[in-house]
Amino acid sequence: MSNESNVEPSRGSFCEPQIVTVSPADSFAQCQQIAKKAGNFYFSFLTLSRDQFRDMCALYAFMRLTDDLGDDTTRPVEERRIALEQWEQSLHAALEQGEFYHAVLPALADVVSRRLIPHEYLFAVIKGVRMDLDCNEFNTFADLQRYCYHVAGAVGLCCIHVWGFRDERAVAAAVNCGLALQLTNILRDLGEDIVDGRVYLPQEDLDRFGYLADDLRVHLRNEEFHALMQFEVARARTYYARAEELFDYLEPAGRPILRAMLDIYEGLLTELEHREYDVFSRRVSLSTWRKSWIALRSIGARFRRPTGVRRDSSSSDC
Repeated sequence: MSNESNVEPSRGSFCEPQIVTVSPADSFAQCQQIAKKAGNFYFSFLTLSRDQFRDMCALYAFMRLTDDLGDDTTRPVEERRIALEQWEQSLHAALEQGEFYHAVLPALADVVSRRLIPHEYLFAVIKGVRMDLDCNEFNTFADLQRYCYHVAGAVGLCCIHVWGFRDERAVAAAVNCGLALQLTNILRDLGEDIVDGRVYLPQEDLDRFGYLADDLRVHLRNEEFHALMQFEVARARTYYARAEELFDYLEPAGRPILRAMLDIYEGLLTELEHREYDVFSRRVSLSTWRKSWIALRSIGARFRRPTGVRRDSSSSDC
């Protein structure tokens, strides 16, 4: 690999990006190194075939680097915005011209070409990260849904092209799956996000339960907070139920990773309930052995698919 210095997208130096020369094998290897930091997602990747695993690592690496550009609070917002614009241009050059300005982009371009992933989904992800720079709150759930489409729904749409699907109804189900996972992330990260001045819960929900953003800033866990969180968890579970429909439309090889993702993330909701919605004292998570067990158990989803009956999360190993 001849240009190993390009391990991250441009960090706002605002100089002309340089074309990198990297073999496809080295590009995929770097993507896998990035994907090892994927946490919950990486455990679900273990259910995939070798080729699908490699391709999912390439997708994850792109998503991770994109997200990191927007989340780098050590840099002014305007610098992050410019860096995202440069990254967007690099993506366009990789997909449309075969020119690569980052070591992960050859692998990504290969996956996009072979798996027939619509380019618009990848650009939607960059737009979603850019939205985070311009908006720190949402008035309605519809507003939040639009944001979640870009940062999660579009990711799900990329994924089903790697997993394989045989019905166009998979598109809507994949968007619902992304929404379920993103709502879970939002609830899990309430305490961390408020430190950065971000409130992802819709204002209409806060108003409905009489809970203020200022209450969130001081980590107030009162009756109003508990009622609000019960409502938000219940809403997220409705989207997990809708995500189950995706099993009907996926190829068998794609079902285990979906089962693992849904069980791990819905398990976080169950853990959140067990902790009485304490998202402030420490991060809600599942143990490594529980995630490993879920991934192993999910391999059987290739052969048995839910038929209209949603899994009862209360009886889950999570």
